[in-house]
Amino acid sequence: MEKITAVHRNHSGDIINFVTSEGRIISYRKALMDVEQGLIQGIQTLEATNGTLTLMPELEQSFDNYPSLF
Repeated sequence: MEKITAVHRNHSGDIINFVTSEGRIISYRKALMDVEQGLIQGIQTLEATNGTLTLMPELEQSFDNYPSLF
């Protein structure tokens, strides 16, 4: 099963893509779908108060400790 290994951020610092352990570069939306389908482990989806889904590592509070790739 795949894991998230790194992130791509835009100029504002927002995550726009993820890098998986299989070497795939996937969008935030694709990562949401893959996590919900059980294809990526170690990440959970959380529903914000406005109803949008966000991703969060299960063992950490944020993706800040993940390498940022450009």
